[in-house]
Amino acid sequence: MSKNFKEYKGLDLPKLAEEVLNFWKEENIFEQSISIREGAEPFVFFEGPPSANGLPGIHHVMARAIKDIFCRYKTQKGFKVDRKAGWDTHGLPIELGVEKELGITKEDIGTKISVEEYNAACKKAVMRYTDVWNNLTERAGYWVDMEDPYVTYEPKYMETVWWLLKEIYNKDLIYKGYTIQPYSPKAGTGLSSHELNQPGTYQDITDTTVVAQFKAMAETLPDFLGEESNNIWFLAWTTTPWTLPSNTALTVGP
Repeated sequence: MSKNFKEYKGLDLPKLAEEVLNFWKEENIFEQSISIREGAEPFVFFEGPPSANGLPGIHHVMARAIKDIFCRYKTQKGFKVDRKAGWDTHGLPIELGVEKELGITKEDIGTKISVEEYNAACKKAVMRYTDVWNNLTERAGYWVDMEDPYVTYEPKYMETVWWLLKEIYNKDLIYKGYTIQPYSPKAGTGLSSHELNQPGTYQDITDTTVVAQFKAMAETLPDFLGEESNNIWFLAWTTTPWTLPSNTALTVGP
């Protein structure tokens, strides 16, 4: 049997994709995949919402393809899959972007510009590219309900999150702990890993470093070192030499 793939010269994949998408749209195939399963066991799907203040990239297509596989599989298994779209409208990048556009800082909110005006500008900016996202969603063949999305700045959404936190707290499933987090003094808030990867966050700089010596306690060293045990030092390299006076221990690994 031949293992060579014989290319079909008449195959026009872009045209074929367009025909399939048009068929789905004209016949309401996505909507029917839900309506004909009314009363069936539900499979709950809420999309992790993108933020429409930025343009989509190829990584969004890849992630949505994976999501779509699971939803289509469950649909074919007879589940009723209400695919809920959403928009992520919170986050420091949105606020900083609006402040840059308006030429203001955090301190200007409430003085040069009212809180209401600032909020309105943020709401407008965060939905700037919804048309581009909607077009990508359709072109990628990704089935999700874009007509009735959840939006994270809506009171209903925020109050639901607060209610959930209260329920979790009442069930003693929340604990208080301590962790080291990056913090922005200018923005007055902690920073997520996504925010730390924003353009301009990291810079290549030349900095002062220190190699410090820590003398080992002779009585703790093995006997085979003999007299040399009186002159054994550990070397430690640090980019924060100002922390050396507060050192209380040196961790040594094999």
